[in-house]
Amino acid sequence: MKKIQGIIPPMITPMLDAVTLDEKGACIIADRMIAAGVAGIFLLGTTGESQSMPVRLRYDFVKYMCSYIAGRVPVLVGITDTSLEDSLDLAQCAKECSAFGVVAAAPYYFPASQNELIDWFTALADECPLPVYLYNMPSKVKVFLEANTVLALSRHPNIVGVKDSSGNQGYFQSLLYHFAGTDFAVYMGPEEQMVPAVLCGADGGVSGGANLFPELFVGAFKAASAGDLVAARDFQKKIMRLSSSLYGLDPGSDASFVKGIKCALKMKGICSSHMLLPYTAFGPGMEKKVEAILETLNDYR
Repeated sequence: MKKIQGIIPPMITPMLDAVTLDEKGACIIADRMIAAGVAGIFLLGTTGESQSMPVRLRYDFVKYMCSYIAGRVPVLVGITDTSLEDSLDLAQCAKECSAFGVVAAAPYYFPASQNELIDWFTALADECPLPVYLYNMPSKVKVFLEANTVLALSRHPNIVGVKDSSGNQGYFQSLLYHFAGTDFAVYMGPEEQMVPAVLCGADGGVSGGANLFPELFVGAFKAASAGDLVAARDFQKKIMRLSSSLYGLDPGSDASFVKGIKCALKMKGICSSHMLLPYTAFGPGMEKKVEAILETLNDYR
């Protein structure tokens, strides 16, 4: 199977209210990302508020977006759950919708041992109808997929890559040591670290900011993958400017970066900023701040 190389945005889930998808907004976001040259689109990730979504809505969103994208780029679907059967059921839906693969973080609540994680992902990959990408997200699931665990799981023929959102550079370099130049894909999660990761051999980035400025992240990946250090440094400065200005506006909420992206998309007239409970969208006062920030980023398109 050919690796996906490039930017794979973890798409937000635009909502009109708690149970109604903003379908028009979702289509605009997908079209903008595809036109900018993204390598794929990732549905139901952390940026997509997947764990706050009703189960029915997850299926509806996958069906709607896969139908709309219609094979223009590969679609990955997040199937993270505490139930193996529920993960497999959503994977089957993704298969029926012609998705390219699925992405799974460790089951959360009771932190599993590394041996238990190997057993879990092996059982998932044995029965999954699509290729599986591992998702290392310790800040959310409270367990780390250690490098040796990923190495062991990479030997399974249906486990084809890993997305690392740990932010641990030493760990990420160990993944590159094992997998750079192989058929096993390695993606950087935190967008602030995407450019240096690609310069060191990563296959791409799962960058949430590409919902808002897809050209920025596609350009950054191209510069880094070509080894153009001058352009890569310029793109890195722009990415850091975006991150530092927009993502920390609600320091009391771990979902602050999603709130910032959704609010900015609303200010650009692209989609609703509605957040799924327990998270809430920015009010009018914060919207004015976001609008002012966007004016400072007007060269980002």
